Amino acid sequence: MKRTILLLLLAMGAAGVRANPPSAFAIRGARVVTVSGAVLERGTVLIRDGLIQEVGAKVDVPADAWVIEGEGLTVYPGLIDALGTLGIPEAAPPEAPAGGSRRSVPATPAPATTPTTPPARGPEDRPSNTSWLRAADLINPTDRRLESARNAGFTAAVTFPSRGIFAGQGALIELAGEKAGQMVVSAPAGMYLTLATGGFRSYPGSLMGVMAYIRQVYLDAAYYKLAKEQYARQPAGTKRPAYDRAIEGVLEAPRILLPAVRAVEIERMLKFSAELKTPTVLYGGHEAYRETELLRKTGTPLLVSLKWPERGKEEDPDRVDSLRTLELRDRAPSTPAVLARAGCRFAFYTDGVSTRDLLKAVKRALDAGLSRADAVRAFTLSPAEIYGVADRLGSIEKGKIANLVVTDGELFQEKTKVKHIFVDGAKYEPTPEPPAAEEKEATR
Repeated sequence: MKRTILLLLLAMGAAGVRANPPSAFAIRGARVVTVSGAVLERGTVLIRDGLIQEVGAKVDVPADAWVIEGEGLTVYPGLIDALGTLGIPEAAPPEAPAGGSRRSVPATPAPATTPTTPPARGPEDRPSNTSWLRAADLINPTDRRLESARNAGFTAAVTFPSRGIFAGQGALIELAGEKAGQMVVSAPAGMYLTLATGGFRSYPGSLMGVMAYIRQVYLDAAYYKLAKEQYARQPAGTKRPAYDRAIEGVLEAPRILLPAVRAVEIERMLKFSAELKTPTVLYGGHEAYRETELLRKTGTPLLVSLKWPERGKEEDPDRVDSLRTLELRDRAPSTPAVLARAGCRFAFYTDGVSTRDLLKAVKRALDAGLSRADAVRAFTLSPAEIYGVADRLGSIEKGKIANLVVTDGELFQEKTKVKHIFVDGAKYEPTPEPPAAEEKEATR
Protein backbone atom coordinates (compact mmCIF):
# COMPACT_ATOMS: atom_id res chain seq x y z
CA MET A 1 0.00 0.00 0.00
CA LYS A 2 2.78 2.40 0.96
CA ARG A 3 4.62 1.53 -2.25
CA THR A 4 1.50 2.30 -4.32
CA ILE A 5 1.07 5.71 -2.67
CA LEU A 6 4.74 6.49 -3.20
CA LEU A 7 4.50 5.59 -6.91
CA LEU A 8 1.40 7.79 -7.26
CA LEU A 9 3.17 10.74 -5.64
CA LEU A 10 6.20 10.30 -7.88
CA ALA A 11 3.97 10.14 -10.95
CA MET A 12 2.11 13.29 -9.89
CA GLY A 13 5.42 15.07 -9.29
CA ALA A 14 6.73 14.06 -12.69
CA ALA A 15 3.53 15.28 -14.34
CA GLY A 16 3.89 18.60 -12.53
CA VAL A 17 7.44 18.99 -13.81
CA ARG A 18 6.33 18.29 -17.38
CA ALA A 19 3.48 20.82 -17.08
CA ASN A 20 5.74 23.67 -16.01
CA PRO A 21 7.42 25.63 -18.84
CA PRO A 22 11.21 25.49 -18.86
CA SER A 23 13.05 28.35 -17.20
CA ALA A 24 15.91 28.16 -19.69
CA PHE A 25 16.09 28.01 -23.47
CA ALA A 26 19.09 27.79 -25.79
CA ILE A 27 18.83 28.71 -29.44
CA ARG A 28 21.96 26.96 -30.68
CA GLY A 29 23.87 27.41 -33.92
CA ALA A 30 21.63 30.12 -35.40
CA ARG A 31 22.44 33.31 -37.25
CA VAL A 32 22.14 36.02 -34.57
CA VAL A 33 21.45 39.63 -35.56
CA THR A 34 22.34 41.48 -32.37
CA VAL A 35 21.67 44.97 -33.90
CA SER A 36 23.98 46.63 -31.36
CA GLY A 37 27.01 44.69 -32.57
CA ALA A 38 28.28 42.30 -35.20
CA VAL A 39 26.08 39.61 -36.73
CA LEU A 40 26.99 36.14 -35.45
CA GLU A 41 26.77 33.76 -38.39
CA ARG A 42 26.68 30.79 -36.03
CA GLY A 43 25.87 31.81 -32.49
CA THR A 44 23.92 30.70 -29.46
CA VAL A 45 21.47 32.69 -27.35
CA LEU A 46 20.88 31.39 -23.83
CA ILE A 47 17.72 32.54 -22.04
CA ARG A 48 17.06 32.05 -18.35
CA ASP A 49 14.28 33.43 -16.13
CA GLY A 50 13.14 35.91 -18.76
CA LEU A 51 16.57 37.43 -19.46
CA ILE A 52 19.32 36.87 -21.99
CA GLN A 53 21.96 35.09 -19.92
CA GLU A 54 24.57 34.64 -22.63
CA VAL A 55 25.01 35.32 -26.34
CA GLY A 56 28.02 34.44 -28.45
CA ALA A 57 29.70 32.04 -30.83
CA LYS A 58 30.80 29.80 -27.95
CA VAL A 59 28.23 29.40 -25.21
CA ASP A 60 28.05 26.42 -22.87
CA VAL A 61 24.50 25.09 -22.90
CA PRO A 62 23.41 23.91 -19.43
CA ALA A 63 21.74 20.54 -19.04
CA ASP A 64 18.40 22.01 -17.92
CA ALA A 65 17.98 24.24 -20.99
CA TRP A 66 15.40 23.46 -23.65
CA VAL A 67 17.49 23.45 -26.85
CA ILE A 68 16.24 24.82 -30.17
CA GLU A 69 18.56 23.81 -32.97
CA GLY A 70 19.16 26.98 -34.97
CA GLU A 71 20.49 25.56 -38.23
CA GLY A 72 18.84 27.65 -40.98
CA LEU A 73 17.24 30.03 -38.46
CA THR A 74 17.92 33.71 -37.72
CA VAL A 75 17.40 35.34 -34.33
CA TYR A 76 16.45 39.03 -34.09
CA PRO A 77 15.51 41.28 -31.18
CA GLY A 78 11.73 41.39 -30.85
CA LEU A 79 10.17 44.16 -32.92
CA ILE A 80 8.75 47.27 -31.22
CA ASP A 81 5.79 49.25 -32.58
CA ALA A 82 6.77 52.80 -31.58
CA LEU A 83 3.27 54.34 -31.46
CA GLY A 84 -0.25 52.95 -31.32
CA THR A 85 -3.09 51.78 -29.12
CA LEU A 86 -2.26 48.08 -28.80
CA GLY A 87 -3.67 46.71 -25.58
CA ILE A 88 -6.42 49.34 -25.45
CA PRO A 89 -9.11 47.41 -27.36
CA GLU A 90 -11.89 49.98 -26.92
CA ALA A 91 -10.03 52.33 -29.30
CA ALA A 92 -12.29 53.91 -31.89
CA PRO A 93 -11.58 54.96 -35.51
CA PRO A 94 -9.32 58.02 -35.90
CA GLU A 95 -10.50 61.58 -36.37
CA ALA A 96 -8.98 64.12 -38.73
CA PRO A 97 -7.55 67.21 -36.96
CA ALA A 98 -7.04 70.66 -38.37
CA GLY A 99 -3.78 71.73 -39.94
CA GLY A 100 -3.27 68.74 -42.21
CA SER A 101 -1.82 66.42 -39.54
CA ARG A 102 -4.08 63.42 -39.64
CA ARG A 103 -4.57 61.34 -36.53
CA SER A 104 -1.95 58.63 -36.44
CA VAL A 105 -3.52 56.27 -33.94
CA PRO A 106 -7.16 55.40 -33.20
CA ALA A 107 -8.91 57.51 -30.62
CA THR A 108 -10.12 56.25 -27.26
CA PRO A 109 -13.59 57.17 -26.06
CA ALA A 110 -13.96 60.59 -24.48
CA PRO A 111 -15.07 60.85 -20.86
CA ALA A 112 -18.82 61.05 -20.60
CA THR A 113 -20.26 64.56 -20.32
CA THR A 114 -23.72 65.81 -19.54
CA PRO A 115 -25.67 68.49 -21.37
CA THR A 116 -25.26 70.71 -18.33
CA THR A 117 -21.48 70.82 -18.70
CA PRO A 118 -20.65 74.43 -19.59
CA PRO A 119 -18.46 75.02 -22.65
CA ALA A 120 -14.82 75.85 -22.04
CA ARG A 121 -14.20 79.58 -21.76
CA GLY A 122 -10.42 79.50 -21.73
CA PRO A 123 -7.31 77.43 -21.01
CA GLU A 124 -8.00 77.45 -17.28
CA ASP A 125 -10.96 75.12 -17.95
CA ARG A 126 -8.52 72.56 -19.47
CA PRO A 127 -10.64 71.51 -22.49
CA SER A 128 -9.62 68.37 -24.40
CA ASN A 129 -7.12 67.59 -21.67
CA THR A 130 -6.99 64.13 -20.09
CA SER A 131 -3.29 64.20 -19.30
CA TRP A 132 -3.90 62.16 -16.15
CA LEU A 133 -5.06 59.12 -18.17
CA ARG A 134 -2.49 56.34 -18.06
CA ALA A 135 -2.21 53.71 -20.76
CA ALA A 136 -0.74 51.42 -18.11
CA ASP A 137 -4.13 51.50 -16.34
CA LEU A 138 -6.09 50.81 -19.54
CA ILE A 139 -4.26 47.70 -20.77
CA ASN A 140 -6.43 44.68 -21.50
CA PRO A 141 -4.37 41.48 -22.02
CA THR A 142 -7.24 39.97 -24.05
CA ASP A 143 -7.00 42.56 -26.82
CA ARG A 144 -7.00 40.39 -29.98
CA ARG A 145 -4.56 42.71 -31.73
CA LEU A 146 -1.79 41.71 -29.32
CA GLU A 147 -1.63 38.16 -30.66
CA SER A 148 -1.86 39.32 -34.25
CA ALA A 149 1.08 41.71 -33.79
CA ARG A 150 3.05 39.05 -31.92
CA ASN A 151 2.56 36.61 -34.80
CA ALA A 152 4.27 39.16 -37.05
CA GLY A 153 7.32 39.34 -34.76
CA PHE A 154 6.35 42.24 -32.49
CA THR A 155 7.11 41.66 -28.83
CA ALA A 156 6.60 45.20 -27.48
CA ALA A 157 4.72 48.37 -28.31
CA VAL A 158 4.37 51.93 -27.06
CA THR A 159 0.67 52.50 -26.54
CA PHE A 160 -1.21 55.72 -25.80
CA PRO A 161 -4.64 57.09 -25.05
CA SER A 162 -5.37 59.29 -28.05
CA ARG A 163 -8.53 61.34 -27.56
CA GLY A 164 -8.36 65.13 -27.39
CA ILE A 165 -5.39 67.50 -27.43
CA PHE A 166 -3.58 66.30 -24.30
CA ALA A 167 -4.60 62.67 -24.73
CA GLY A 168 -2.74 61.05 -21.84
CA GLN A 169 0.30 59.15 -20.68
CA GLY A 170 1.68 56.30 -22.79
CA ALA A 171 3.29 53.07 -21.68
CA LEU A 172 5.79 50.70 -23.24
CA ILE A 173 4.26 47.26 -22.93
CA GLU A 174 5.12 43.70 -23.85
CA LEU A 175 2.66 41.89 -26.10
CA ALA A 176 2.03 38.95 -23.79
CA GLY A 177 1.02 38.43 -20.20
CA GLU A 178 -1.86 37.17 -18.11
CA LYS A 179 -2.18 40.45 -16.20
CA ALA A 180 -1.73 44.04 -17.32
CA GLY A 181 0.83 44.69 -14.61
CA GLN A 182 3.05 41.95 -16.02
CA MET A 183 3.06 43.61 -19.45
CA VAL A 184 4.21 47.12 -18.55
CA VAL A 185 7.92 47.71 -19.07
CA SER A 186 8.05 51.48 -18.67
CA ALA A 187 5.47 54.13 -17.78
CA PRO A 188 4.88 56.92 -18.39
CA ALA A 189 6.48 56.79 -21.83
CA GLY A 190 5.37 60.28 -22.78
CA MET A 191 2.38 62.54 -23.44
CA TYR A 192 0.53 62.10 -26.72
CA LEU A 193 -0.61 65.43 -28.16
CA THR A 194 -2.75 66.09 -31.21
CA LEU A 195 -3.85 69.24 -32.99
CA ALA A 196 -7.47 68.10 -33.06
CA THR A 197 -10.08 70.85 -32.87
CA GLY A 198 -13.82 70.93 -32.55
CA GLY A 199 -14.04 73.47 -35.34
CA PHE A 200 -15.39 76.83 -34.27
CA ARG A 201 -18.12 75.18 -32.21
CA SER A 202 -15.99 75.17 -29.06
CA TYR A 203 -12.75 76.48 -27.58
CA PRO A 204 -10.11 76.15 -28.93
CA GLY A 205 -11.66 76.15 -32.39
CA SER A 206 -8.72 76.49 -34.78
CA LEU A 207 -5.17 75.30 -35.32
CA MET A 208 -3.85 78.63 -34.05
CA GLY A 209 -6.12 78.33 -31.04
CA VAL A 210 -4.92 74.80 -30.25
CA MET A 211 -1.27 75.82 -30.37
CA ALA A 212 -1.99 78.87 -28.20
CA TYR A 213 -3.83 76.61 -25.76
CA ILE A 214 -0.92 74.14 -25.55
CA ARG A 215 1.50 77.03 -25.04
CA GLN A 216 -0.67 78.43 -22.22
CA VAL A 217 -0.90 75.03 -20.51
CA TYR A 218 2.89 74.82 -20.38
CA LEU A 219 3.12 78.35 -19.02
CA ASP A 220 0.59 77.36 -16.36
CA ALA A 221 2.61 74.22 -15.65
CA ALA A 222 5.79 76.23 -15.07
CA TYR A 223 3.96 78.56 -12.67
CA TYR A 224 2.26 75.63 -10.92
CA LYS A 225 5.58 73.85 -10.40
CA LEU A 226 7.19 77.02 -9.03
CA ALA A 227 4.28 77.61 -6.65
CA LYS A 228 4.44 74.03 -5.33
CA GLU A 229 8.19 74.23 -4.79
CA GLN A 230 7.83 77.52 -2.94
CA TYR A 231 5.06 76.12 -0.76
CA ALA A 232 7.14 73.01 0.03
CA ARG A 233 10.02 75.21 1.19
CA GLN A 234 7.86 77.44 3.38
CA PRO A 235 4.31 76.19 3.97
CA ALA A 236 3.75 78.38 7.02
CA GLY A 237 2.31 81.73 6.01
CA THR A 238 2.07 80.72 2.32
CA LYS A 239 -1.17 80.14 0.46
CA ARG A 240 -1.49 76.53 -0.58
CA PRO A 241 -1.66 76.07 -4.38
CA ALA A 242 -4.77 74.26 -5.60
CA TYR A 243 -4.29 70.77 -6.96
CA ASP A 244 -4.62 70.59 -10.76
CA ARG A 245 -4.64 67.02 -12.06
CA ALA A 246 -4.36 68.13 -15.70
CA ILE A 247 -1.17 70.04 -14.94
CA GLU A 248 0.13 67.22 -12.76
CA GLY A 249 -0.14 64.90 -15.77
CA VAL A 250 1.66 67.39 -18.01
CA LEU A 251 4.54 67.73 -15.55
CA GLU A 252 4.83 63.96 -15.13
CA ALA A 253 5.46 63.28 -18.83
CA PRO A 254 9.16 62.66 -19.64
CA ARG A 255 8.54 63.74 -23.26
CA ILE A 256 5.78 64.87 -25.57
CA LEU A 257 4.74 63.56 -28.97
CA LEU A 258 3.76 66.17 -31.57
CA PRO A 259 2.24 65.51 -35.02
CA ALA A 260 4.26 66.56 -38.08
CA VAL A 261 3.61 64.96 -41.46
CA ARG A 262 4.48 67.70 -43.94
CA ALA A 263 7.73 69.64 -44.07
CA VAL A 264 6.06 72.86 -42.94
CA GLU A 265 4.63 71.02 -39.93
CA ILE A 266 8.01 69.56 -39.01
CA GLU A 267 9.56 73.03 -39.03
CA ARG A 268 6.61 74.45 -37.08
CA MET A 269 6.64 71.71 -34.43
CA LEU A 270 10.41 71.97 -33.93
CA LYS A 271 10.07 75.69 -33.22
CA PHE A 272 7.08 74.97 -30.99
CA SER A 273 9.06 72.35 -29.09
CA ALA A 274 11.82 74.90 -28.43
CA GLU A 275 9.18 77.24 -26.94
CA LEU A 276 7.74 74.54 -24.70
CA LYS A 277 11.23 73.58 -23.45
CA THR A 278 10.39 69.91 -23.10
CA PRO A 279 11.87 66.81 -24.78
CA THR A 280 9.92 66.15 -27.98
CA VAL A 281 9.32 63.29 -30.39
CA LEU A 282 7.63 64.03 -33.71
CA TYR A 283 5.32 61.53 -35.38
CA GLY A 284 4.13 61.23 -38.98
CA GLY A 285 7.17 62.36 -40.92
CA HIS A 286 6.24 61.51 -44.51
CA GLU A 287 7.81 64.70 -45.87
CA ALA A 288 10.84 64.60 -43.58
CA TYR A 289 13.07 64.07 -46.61
CA ARG A 290 12.89 67.87 -46.98
CA GLU A 291 13.94 68.63 -43.38
CA THR A 292 16.84 66.29 -42.57
CA GLU A 293 19.25 69.13 -41.83
CA LEU A 294 16.92 70.69 -39.27
CA LEU A 295 16.14 67.31 -37.67
CA ARG A 296 19.83 66.46 -37.40
CA LYS A 297 20.70 69.88 -36.00
CA THR A 298 18.05 69.73 -33.26
CA GLY A 299 18.54 66.02 -32.60
CA THR A 300 14.78 65.57 -32.42
CA PRO A 301 13.72 61.94 -32.99
CA LEU A 302 11.02 61.18 -35.54
CA LEU A 303 8.52 58.31 -35.66
CA VAL A 304 7.82 57.50 -39.31
CA SER A 305 4.36 56.19 -40.17
CA LEU A 306 4.22 53.12 -42.40
CA LYS A 307 0.83 54.15 -43.72
CA TRP A 308 2.21 55.73 -46.88
CA PRO A 309 0.06 58.46 -48.46
CA GLU A 310 -2.07 57.29 -51.36
CA ARG A 311 -5.31 58.19 -53.10
CA GLY A 312 -8.31 57.18 -51.04
CA LYS A 313 -10.59 54.50 -52.42
CA GLU A 314 -13.62 56.75 -52.04
CA GLU A 315 -12.06 59.77 -53.75
CA ASP A 316 -13.26 60.98 -57.13
CA PRO A 317 -11.10 59.14 -59.72
CA ASP A 318 -11.43 62.10 -62.10
CA ARG A 319 -10.00 64.59 -59.63
CA VAL A 320 -6.62 65.99 -60.64
CA ASP A 321 -4.22 66.01 -57.69
CA SER A 322 -1.65 68.76 -57.25
CA LEU A 323 1.96 68.17 -58.18
CA ARG A 324 2.92 68.49 -54.48
CA THR A 325 0.46 65.74 -53.55
CA LEU A 326 1.76 63.43 -56.27
CA GLU A 327 5.35 64.12 -55.22
CA LEU A 328 4.57 63.29 -51.60
CA ARG A 329 2.98 59.97 -52.56
CA ASP A 330 5.97 59.12 -54.69
CA ARG A 331 8.75 60.23 -52.33
CA ALA A 332 7.33 59.46 -48.86
CA PRO A 333 8.65 55.86 -48.84
CA SER A 334 12.16 57.24 -49.48
CA THR A 335 12.05 59.25 -46.25
CA PRO A 336 13.57 56.50 -44.02
CA ALA A 337 16.52 56.04 -46.38
CA VAL A 338 17.13 59.80 -46.53
CA LEU A 339 16.95 60.03 -42.72
CA ALA A 340 19.38 57.11 -42.29
CA ARG A 341 21.92 58.63 -44.68
CA ALA A 342 21.65 61.99 -42.91
CA GLY A 343 22.23 60.45 -39.47
CA CYS A 344 18.79 61.47 -38.13
CA ARG A 345 17.16 59.53 -35.32
CA PHE A 346 14.01 57.72 -36.43
CA ALA A 347 11.90 54.66 -35.77
CA PHE A 348 8.90 53.05 -37.45
CA TYR A 349 5.33 52.72 -36.24
CA THR A 350 2.67 50.69 -38.01
CA ASP A 351 -0.04 53.37 -37.84
CA GLY A 352 -2.86 50.85 -38.15
CA VAL A 353 -1.33 48.99 -41.11
CA SER A 354 -2.50 45.38 -40.81
CA THR A 355 0.02 42.60 -40.36
CA ARG A 356 -1.01 41.39 -43.82
CA ASP A 357 0.09 44.68 -45.41
CA LEU A 358 3.06 45.44 -43.17
CA LEU A 359 5.55 43.59 -45.36
CA LYS A 360 4.41 45.59 -48.41
CA ALA A 361 4.83 48.86 -46.52
CA VAL A 362 8.36 48.00 -45.37
CA LYS A 363 9.25 46.74 -48.83
CA ARG A 364 8.37 50.14 -50.30
CA ALA A 365 10.93 51.74 -47.98
CA LEU A 366 13.51 49.08 -48.88
CA ASP A 367 12.87 49.57 -52.60
CA ALA A 368 13.35 53.32 -52.06
CA GLY A 369 16.88 52.82 -50.73
CA LEU A 370 16.61 51.86 -47.04
CA SER A 371 19.05 49.12 -46.07
CA ARG A 372 17.70 46.00 -44.42
CA ALA A 373 19.92 46.61 -41.38
CA ASP A 374 18.50 50.12 -40.93
CA ALA A 375 14.96 48.77 -41.31
CA VAL A 376 15.59 46.24 -38.54
CA ARG A 377 17.10 48.94 -36.33
CA ALA A 378 14.10 51.22 -36.89
CA PHE A 379 11.90 48.47 -35.38
CA THR A 380 14.21 47.49 -32.52
CA LEU A 381 17.03 49.50 -31.00
CA SER A 382 15.95 52.91 -32.33
CA PRO A 383 12.52 52.97 -30.61
CA ALA A 384 14.14 51.61 -27.45
CA GLU A 385 16.64 54.49 -27.51
CA ILE A 386 13.96 57.10 -28.24
CA TYR A 387 11.89 55.99 -25.24
CA GLY A 388 14.86 55.53 -22.91
CA VAL A 389 14.69 51.73 -22.52
CA ALA A 390 17.70 50.69 -24.60
CA ASP A 391 19.24 49.27 -21.43
CA ARG A 392 16.46 46.67 -21.42
CA LEU A 393 15.20 46.20 -24.98
CA GLY A 394 16.09 46.62 -28.63
CA SER A 395 19.15 44.39 -29.07
CA ILE A 396 20.43 40.93 -28.23
CA GLU A 397 22.82 41.53 -25.33
CA LYS A 398 23.55 39.82 -22.06
CA GLY A 399 21.25 40.96 -19.28
CA LYS A 400 18.50 42.40 -21.47
CA ILE A 401 14.89 41.20 -21.47
CA ALA A 402 14.58 38.07 -23.60
CA ASN A 403 12.29 39.46 -26.30
CA LEU A 404 13.27 37.67 -29.49
CA VAL A 405 11.85 36.67 -32.85
CA VAL A 406 13.20 33.61 -34.64
CA THR A 407 12.69 33.33 -38.40
CA ASP A 408 13.60 30.90 -41.17
CA GLY A 409 15.16 33.68 -43.25
CA GLU A 410 15.83 37.40 -43.29
CA LEU A 411 13.15 39.69 -41.93
CA PHE A 412 11.01 41.58 -44.45
CA GLN A 413 11.47 38.98 -47.18
CA GLU A 414 8.27 37.69 -48.69
CA LYS A 415 8.90 33.99 -48.06
CA THR A 416 10.35 34.40 -44.55
CA LYS A 417 8.22 32.92 -41.78
CA VAL A 418 8.27 33.56 -38.05
CA LYS A 419 9.02 30.27 -36.30
CA HIS A 420 9.24 31.25 -32.63
CA ILE A 421 8.61 34.37 -30.54
CA PHE A 422 9.99 34.95 -27.06
CA VAL A 423 8.39 37.54 -24.79
CA ASP A 424 9.96 37.94 -21.35
CA GLY A 425 11.66 34.61 -21.96
CA ALA A 426 8.37 32.77 -22.56
CA LYS A 427 8.15 30.93 -25.89
CA TYR A 428 5.22 31.43 -28.26
CA GLU A 429 4.40 29.90 -31.61
CA PRO A 430 2.70 31.98 -34.31
CA THR A 431 -0.95 31.06 -34.81
CA PRO A 432 -2.79 31.11 -38.15
CA GLU A 433 -4.11 34.54 -39.07
CA PRO A 434 -7.91 34.87 -39.39
CA PRO A 435 -9.45 35.53 -42.81
CA ALA A 436 -9.27 39.15 -43.96
CA ALA A 437 -13.01 39.76 -43.42
CA GLU A 438 -12.84 38.37 -39.87
CA GLU A 439 -9.76 40.45 -39.08
CA LYS A 440 -11.51 43.58 -40.37
CA GLU A 441 -14.54 42.88 -38.19
CA ALA A 442 -12.36 42.18 -35.14
CA THR A 443 -10.53 45.51 -35.41
CA ARG A 444 -13.47 47.63 -36.57
